[in-house]
Amino acid sequence: MHIDGSYGEGGGQILRNAVALSVLTKKPVEITNIRANRSNPGIKPQHYATIKIIGELCNAETSGLNIRSSSLKFSPGEIIGGDYNFDIGTAGSIMLVFQACILCSVKTKTPITIQVIGGTDVKWSPSWDYFKHVFLPLIKKMKLPVGAHLIRRGYYPKGGGEVALTIQPCKDIQPLMLDKKQKFTTVEGIINVANLPEHISKRMKRAAMKTLFKKNLEASLKIEENTSLSVGTGITIWTQKCNAILGATALGERGLPAEKIGENVVAELTREIESGSTLDTHAFDQIMPYMALARDNEQSSCIVREISSHAQTNMWLIRQFFNNKDIFHIENKENFNIIKVKGVGNL
Repeated sequence: MHIDGSYGEGGGQILRNAVALSVLTKKPVEITNIRANRSNPGIKPQHYATIKIIGELCNAETSGLNIRSSSLKFSPGEIIGGDYNFDIGTAGSIMLVFQACILCSVKTKTPITIQVIGGTDVKWSPSWDYFKHVFLPLIKKMKLPVGAHLIRRGYYPKGGGEVALTIQPCKDIQPLMLDKKQKFTTVEGIINVANLPEHISKRMKRAAMKTLFKKNLEASLKIEENTSLSVGTGITIWTQKCNAILGATALGERGLPAEKIGENVVAELTREIESGSTLDTHAFDQIMPYMALARDNEQSSCIVREISSHAQTNMWLIRQFFNNKDIFHIENKENFNIIKVKGVGNL
């Protein structure tokens, strides 16, 4: 198959998911124009690490797998169970590596354990707490037996975080039915902080709690102090009702007051709640491949505030691998979207 890596959002997600879907469908793939529209085009170290890891999981043959390469040929073999250890070598996101590894290993016949060193709470990726409390619970509802354990956190620029992932064989992926709006009333969350004064996390918590109270939301927020190779802080909050889970994350930035970080993350979550969403914007992007892989002709559904450019690109990519089947049906409403996803069944 040929995939244009500059299509749509044109970022690293096309690369990661194209390789994962190549393994899953057993279709060799050639990806060209990788990140062509970005200021630093081509394969970056974190993308290289992901493809290298997936390649080892399935004994793949590759051509063009180099830093800054604009094209890649990837020919997968069978997924090989067992224990694996990898070091990204930078603060590249462990969570993005894991999401690609889970997707490519859906049909594994034997258990897989993957331990990776890198970044756990870094920009442009799910935080560890979002991965643990939003993403993993959602795919578990689809009967995917996946678990993860945090060993230590890693922040930009040095990384050094470490997480272990376990993937068990899965018989069938069940559809996810999230077509009914929920009334969310309680919020949980974790503020993580490493090598910074105690008052920063306390101010962040106080601001988030105050903003949640104004929105009539009960909240329980914990502060988790860590040691790490780099200074870092962030906050992840989530709310759940029935099968629906919404989450939001904000990372600390130099020059950004702790109070602003707390207020920003609450504003993001309450936008999702007030829209009537049953999956937040980021979760839909991450969960949709599994919806598409559910049992043949069985339908998943959800309510989403916004279909991001990431999600639109992801839908396009999934269609390429499944012969442009009519998988996604979107009904646009004034403040939200009703999305139905038809499963393609066993591969």
